[in-house]
Amino acid sequence: MSSSGTAPAYRRLSVDERRSQLLSHALGLFAHRSPEDVSLDDVAVSAGVSRPLVYRYFPGGKQQLYEAALRSAANRLEQCFAEPPAGPLTARLARALDRYLAFVDEHDAGFMALLQGGSVVETSRTTAIVDEVRRDAAEQILTHLEAEAGPGSARLRLAVRTWIAAVEAASLIWLDEGKRPPLSELRDWLVDHFIAVLTVTAASDEAAAAVTRRALAMEESDGPVAHLVTRALPVVADAGHLLGP
Repeated sequence: MSSSGTAPAYRRLSVDERRSQLLSHALGLFAHRSPEDVSLDDVAVSAGVSRPLVYRYFPGGKQQLYEAALRSAANRLEQCFAEPPAGPLTARLARALDRYLAFVDEHDAGFMALLQGGSVVETSRTTAIVDEVRRDAAEQILTHLEAEAGPGSARLRLAVRTWIAAVEAASLIWLDEGKRPPLSELRDWLVDHFIAVLTVTAASDEAAAAVTRRALAMEESDGPVAHLVTRALPVVADAGHLLGP
């Protein structure tokens, strides 16, 4: 017996706790190495358990563990775009992007493997999980825009889903470029990109125009939209001839 008193009592983890622990360690490994480079032994060592115990919880082997870890990551990504429906839209987007990009930064290699595909453990199920994240993010943004799904908002839905794809692509390029520029600059650029996509869509679609007007009415005079307009005007100032006589 130690002189400092009794040793801490060992607490056996419940089934859910143990599964969560294994998923957490697996996700940490997948975050920094491609899925094919992570073995069940690696997960067991990281979690401080035996390989048979990992098999006990994931009898389907690494494929089952990867899909479960992917689902765990997907749940976190889906939560990134959850925002209270209050305040300027650009402020809500900026906070959502901060969370999303923080996840990208933390899980760089795993994020690249997840979105770029080509992994030996990629299946129709893993692809469906990734697609679900994209759809959920688009639906949350459309909810913030107070846009109803339907024929009249087809172009708006296209615009939002296109922007989600641009966010993914920009995140991958940012990782490939050595995480440059700083995250705050990438976030602000993506917010500007959303404003531009929304505005262009509104110029040719009345449903999108109505949504855009409502969104712009909530923006502040010193906010991102005002700053973008201020920066853009000098760029197009010499193009007055395009307006015709």
